Amino acid sequence: MKKFFADFKAFINKGNVIDMAVGVVIATAFGKITSSLVADIIMPLIGLATGSASFADMKLTLREPVLNELGEVITEGSYLKYGNFIQMILDFVIIALCVFIFIRILTKSAEKAKKLSGKNKEEEKEEEKEPEPSAEEKLLTEIRDILKKDNE
Repeated sequence: MKKFFADFKAFINKGNVIDMAVGVVIATAFGKITSSLVADIIMPLIGLATGSASFADMKLTLREPVLNELGEVITEGSYLKYGNFIQMILDFVIIALCVFIFIRILTKSAEKAKKLSGKNKEEEKEEEKEPEPSAEEKLLTEIRDILKKDNE
């Protein structure tokens, strides 16, 4: 059991896990902000345009509720709540758009940083190649080859 906790401690102390945890917390907060944007700003404007007070309350009645003489509900009605579904789709689209824009900004920034560093792909390839042998190394190689010929 001690090994299990030691392995778990090593796993938690890795930087990637902490980065992931921070990302999850930020994503959760971002999701709440986006949901509020859709629910509190965008959907009321769409509701105003469609003539509905609350877009999330838009529904299609499949079966009317059954009431008694006092107006109390005996059997609940059945509804197709398409307004809330449309709101969730808009949440998804807005979140996906924001993530896309964020990733695009990061990509463009990385490209600009690479250009500012003065390195292009050709220079990077040249750096990866082995350096040209020095004059001394070339001379030693020739001597080695001559000695091999003499021994044969």
